[in-house]
Amino acid sequence: MRNLKVMMAYRGTNYHGFQCQENALTVQEVVEEKVSSVLNEKVIINGCSRTDTGVHANNYCFSVLTESRIPPLNFVRGVNGRLPDDISILSCEEVPEDFHARFSCKAKEYIYKIHNSESKNPFETDLSYHYRRPLDAELIRKAAEKFVGTHDFCAFSSDCSDKKTTIRTIYYFNIETAGDSVKILVKGDGFLYNMIRIMVGTLLAVNEKKISVDDIDEIFASRNRQLAGKTAQPHGLYLNRIFY
Repeated sequence: MRNLKVMMAYRGTNYHGFQCQENALTVQEVVEEKVSSVLNEKVIINGCSRTDTGVHANNYCFSVLTESRIPPLNFVRGVNGRLPDDISILSCEEVPEDFHARFSCKAKEYIYKIHNSESKNPFETDLSYHYRRPLDAELIRKAAEKFVGTHDFCAFSSDCSDKKTTIRTIYYFNIETAGDSVKILVKGDGFLYNMIRIMVGTLLAVNEKKISVDDIDEIFASRNRQLAGKTAQPHGLYLNRIFY
């Protein structure tokens, strides 16, 4: 039995997230079908993360156990030849059998992209969030610093009822601006459901003076989702890097 570690990228626009669902097209369903075809056996791929409908991935890792002896390069070429244009296999390598794309992961980095302009950018449709209001970059940087460190992020999750713990560590929360483009980079040891999108929505609420920077401390303490900002749109979010 071989264990393959595979990196891929995908545009999530046409998919209801990564994980297989009934009556909805997902990335896992499409990729599993093509991988099984190339390996000539029915396989289940183990993804590093669940991504929501419309969320993208620059670097997504999955692992798959197989009896096939196919060389990694042939695997990449074979699967890419069968996949639609919005999914691409980037690399493949053989790893120890105890490697698991999800459980071996130590940290993840996400990017949230904002097109900050009165006018929409037709080339960024479904690839960044169009935000019309003027953005005070220094103000939201101060707010973003509140998220860095180890905290209870229950107030910044859509559903934390099934989690053993809602404590997470954020290593950095950076805001980069270039013209109309705003890029938010967040690295953490793990993320709750919709956590990044709610944190981004909270930053935008700070920008709009609906929430103050100091309010964020109180929101953490309250563990009350209703006090945080809105959940930002999914199409601005990208899984960017996985750390093992």
